[in-house]
Amino acid sequence: MTKLNFIKIAKKASSIQISELRKVNKIFNKTFIRAIDLISNCKGKVIAAGVGKSGLIARKVSATLSSVGFPSFYLNPGEANHGDLGQIDKRDILLVFSYSGDTVELTNMLKYSNRFGIKVIGVASKKDSMLLKASDVPILLPKVKESDPTGMVPTTSTSITLLFGDCLCSALMYKFKFSKERFKIFHPGGSIGQTLLLVKDVMLTGSKLPLINYKSNIPRAIQIINKKRLGLGIIIKNKLAVGIVTDGDLRRGTKKVSKKNRINTLMSTKPLYIGENTPASKALSIMSEKKITSLLVSSDENYKKNKIYFKPLGLLHIHSLLRYGIK
Repeated sequence: MTKLNFIKIAKKASSIQISELRKVNKIFNKTFIRAIDLISNCKGKVIAAGVGKSGLIARKVSATLSSVGFPSFYLNPGEANHGDLGQIDKRDILLVFSYSGDTVELTNMLKYSNRFGIKVIGVASKKDSMLLKASDVPILLPKVKESDPTGMVPTTSTSITLLFGDCLCSALMYKFKFSKERFKIFHPGGSIGQTLLLVKDVMLTGSKLPLINYKSNIPRAIQIINKKRLGLGIIIKNKLAVGIVTDGDLRRGTKKVSKKNRINTLMSTKPLYIGENTPASKALSIMSEKKITSLLVSSDENYKKNKIYFKPLGLLHIHSLLRYGIK
């Protein structure tokens, strides 16, 4: 029995798909622009539908649209035939995937859409298919060679359909100037959410800050530091941060602890600080490098100008970063 070279087989399948996927550029024409315009002007939701492998792709495209600000959900055509057509509103758009374009389960959904004037974007590879004939915006996928031994199993065809869906979503994101800030709104959780967190999202502010007037005596400063339980105090003069004092500074200056001595005799000047819109992950990297547990936070303007004295907007403590799962 001949021993199969699976690495060679996998590389061959990969080569077939890479070569065939280049055909996707044929789709990007005036009809594609119509699809972009239709979704852009949609007053309702984008309802994605499909059966089998096309259904899985419809789910993925719908999820991507929702995560970037275009309300969308997946509707199973089989379930739609048994009452779920009521989920479709006249303001919605149907985005229907079927590589053959003649999937029987889509029939009633398409009849319903045409009857009630619901716009349909159909994605299929047969020009005269039922789906494209019933679509307001017919997207004709190119015929591609499958990468399996029989040339029949949906492999390359599913890849090119998914690629079209991703390109559609990307074009919409560019049109609406999608940004990291907007993505953070729709995707606050998981590793992506952590990556998008900014210093201002996790910093301590207001009454939580251990603010100490630079004229305060040392016992009063110790009282504030103990109350806030952050291991340091921010020394303030004329509403500007002029230094910090840590537990370590107090231990080293025990001989000076009296009501006569002011806290500014123990403080460290030129405290490290960071801009409020800096990624929180970068702030953690700075803390690790400097071997510190806190950073003062200033406006981005002050941070860029590297001002010695600045108005503190907050305090970033390592415990806050860990609480949000930033590592």
